[in-house]
Amino acid sequence: RLSVHRSGQHIYAQVIDDTKGHTVVSASTLQKDVLGKVKTGATVEAAALVGKSVAERAIKAGVKEVVFDRGGFLYHGRIKALADAAR
Repeated sequence: RLSVHRSGQHIYAQVIDDTKGHTVVSASTLQKDVLGKVKTGATVEAAALVGKSVAERAIKAGVKEVVFDRGGFLYHGRIKALADAAR
């Protein structure tokens, strides 16, 4: 599953293998490759970069399909941008 957490300043995404209980890959706005491209991690553009980053890493790790876990957050704004970019 692709689990997402949103805070006031950042957004985090991780692909989790629930059968093993391990995180396969992760990405967030705290990473240098994402933070260097945007002013703040609290924007839709930053969320889209995180979505793209986590998708690329998941493909490299051999993950073909995930279930999106929005973590109770509304599917709107930054959460939607991350999901769309990860597709």
